[in-house]
Amino acid sequence: MLRKWILSVLILAPACIILAMKEGKETTHIKYVALGDSYTIGEGAKPGEAFPDLLTKHLEENGVDITLSANPSVTGWTTEDLIEKELPVFDRIKPEFVTLLIGVNDWVQGVDSGTFHKNLSYIIDHVRALLPVKNKLVLITIPDFGVTPTGKRYSQGRDITKGIADFNAIIKTEARKRNLSVADIFSETQKMKNNPELTALDGLHPSAKEYAIWEKIIYPFAYDLLKDSPR
Repeated sequence: MLRKWILSVLILAPACIILAMKEGKETTHIKYVALGDSYTIGEGAKPGEAFPDLLTKHLEENGVDITLSANPSVTGWTTEDLIEKELPVFDRIKPEFVTLLIGVNDWVQGVDSGTFHKNLSYIIDHVRALLPVKNKLVLITIPDFGVTPTGKRYSQGRDITKGIADFNAIIKTEARKRNLSVADIFSETQKMKNNPELTALDGLHPSAKEYAIWEKIIYPFAYDLLKDSPR
């Protein structure tokens, strides 16, 4: 009797292990960290209306088990601020998915393209080094704030559209080198021109409606990366 029991355990054990592994895969929970500045924290909109909140909800509604674990973004922060103050949050949480939208304040504050390029590359490589799956990082292009009612106040005599486009070219180049997804919202943000529904009361940042438009552009890239991690 004892011999038969041991034999049964040996036969069934591998099947139980395989089943447990499958069940573990099916219940994988994704921690999401959103890195950025005012555009990621949702400046100009109410709590819950920033694109990371909308994206998380949209993914959940479509069967992805995900939580926005942190959005350490702060209005006015540059790539240097992100490295010093946001990456430690990322390191502590160790998420499985990240979005990155950064650079507008570098340009506004006169950070040269070489320094921006170096900082951006550092951020991307730091994030990828700790992500369990290296490509689960979506880069997002910088909005053209020059079309907003008060945007030109921050130009310092420079061409905002060209300056932001040059920074976006760097973002796309670095993404292409690493085979990463880029959600390009630049041209869409130019529709904020002369459209008060798409800008916040400060005349500079996006409205909740505009953030929702961005989320619809970002969502397909995120879902494509995460659709194999269902609830």
